[in-house]
Amino acid sequence: MSVASHDQEKHPKDEYAHSIASTDDDDKILQEIGYVPSFRREFSNLATISFAFSIMGLCSSIATTFNTPLLLGGPASVTWCWILGACMCFTLGSSIAEIVSAFPTCGGLYTASAQLCPPRHRARVGWVVGWLNILGLSSTEFGLANMIWAAVVVAKDGAYEVTQGKVVGLFAGLLIFHGILNCLATRYLARLTTAFVFVNLGATAIIIIVLLATTPRSEMHAASYVFGSAGIVNQTGGWNDGIAFLFGLLSVQWTMTDYDATAHISEEVKRAAYAAPSAIFIAVIGTGLIGWLLNIVMVLCSGPLENLPGPSGSAFLEIMALRIGKPGALFLWTFVCLTAFFVSQTALQACSRTVYAFSRDHGLPDRDYFGYVSKYTMTPLRAIWFTTLWAIVPGLLDLASPIAANAIFALTAMALDLSYIIPIFLRRLYRNNPEVKFKPGPFYMGDGLLGWTANVICIVWTLFVCVIFSLPTVMPVTPDNMNYASVITVGVIVLSGLWYMLGGHRHYKGPSSNIPHYEDAAMYGDPQQQTGSASPEAVSTSRRSPRSSPEHTISTYATPPVE
Repeated sequence: MSVASHDQEKHPKDEYAHSIASTDDDDKILQEIGYVPSFRREFSNLATISFAFSIMGLCSSIATTFNTPLLLGGPASVTWCWILGACMCFTLGSSIAEIVSAFPTCGGLYTASAQLCPPRHRARVGWVVGWLNILGLSSTEFGLANMIWAAVVVAKDGAYEVTQGKVVGLFAGLLIFHGILNCLATRYLARLTTAFVFVNLGATAIIIIVLLATTPRSEMHAASYVFGSAGIVNQTGGWNDGIAFLFGLLSVQWTMTDYDATAHISEEVKRAAYAAPSAIFIAVIGTGLIGWLLNIVMVLCSGPLENLPGPSGSAFLEIMALRIGKPGALFLWTFVCLTAFFVSQTALQACSRTVYAFSRDHGLPDRDYFGYVSKYTMTPLRAIWFTTLWAIVPGLLDLASPIAANAIFALTAMALDLSYIIPIFLRRLYRNNPEVKFKPGPFYMGDGLLGWTANVICIVWTLFVCVIFSLPTVMPVTPDNMNYASVITVGVIVLSGLWYMLGGHRHYKGPSSNIPHYEDAAMYGDPQQQTGSASPEAVSTSRRSPRSSPEHTISTYATPPVE
């Protein structure tokens, strides 16, 4: 037998052995944190990167938020606020990535927040961050419904009326469909997700190229309009030019969010401590730079500002129709809607894992009902459908009060942003506390100037952006255009705190290990006993995985509840 043929026969076995070793390493890290693996690790590096890109949406998220900077601050606000916000989001994404690398659990930043403070605060911190995470479910599904109806309006030349009932009906139908898709086994979800990044980046690249090719040079706007003072057009009705310009940050902040979504699937990711933070890092850089280019091209090729947003209500779609023609614009819009479909799919998957983790830790008054996984798909089917039905509620509010619905949707971005900076702040605040043990993961910026600078900038920036999120975008302020996001966000924090004090503290003690015989001190506090592993008796007992080779086994102490 030749050496070549011998190598070819060995290669699959070596690759399989490497895969098993990687999975064992992942499970060991998870056990050190105090958790047993609850899911099958089917997400490859590519699938994980695709997931991280898809949760941000890129062209679909820009399409749904493009009106805000363009029509409030003007074209220059679109251009400069994007790159400014993207740079700041890069510091936030990097800071989150190093925490995800240290705590690769489906609880994500919720689990990390509780672990990064002294034991006496863990239950209260975990409770607040957990609820902020759950309430921060993306409103992308509502945006997708509006995008689809906008296409119908363009196809009908504006001769079509879109009612609130039609929007809410489509919104609910899309959510149910995504709920069904999320019931697939992890291996099918991973295969489906792998294709998302190619559609996302491909659609963005085609839109950029086609717009530049179809717009006559004479009709392209001057540089002073795209980048200069001629592009600052204040249409807020009362705010000064500075505030109007800063409203452009809302688009980039809405797009570049859900950083921690990749953390929520980390128990389904191979080499999670490396792959999950790397995916976040790559997705933030890619979305920031490519998104800036897309925004520049959209502004460069836009027609007269007074003609926007047009009958469809989408300035993005109207610009495409103007330059490409209605048939071509609707064809490309199909792919933009498809990327929004991917955002909703990944957001629902990530949020359902948050619900699962919170229920597993007794944070929900459900007696762990949603902390179960299906023995058929090895996914949390109950948590998936709870998340699906919970997400429909804001849409139903739109039928009764569009103001209330918009306030709930505005809450999502602010709630998520606040939940992101809490663990970053706690890690620095309690860095020298003997009761808090932070073990850095492979992705780590260190305790030097780089790490401190990124952490401080992202905390200050997030607090600043939350102020922008809280401002009404038009003046004078009326009950119809008032921004209630800050009121509701503070209300959620206060009510969740009251709930914890009145009854939540009886069943929720903070993130709790699901490993029998695991030392309570490892989760709650005594650093002298924080061994970070299960007891030898628990480790010694094992059962065979139904999908593994004879030599690959999983521990019985690691068996999650199944239905």
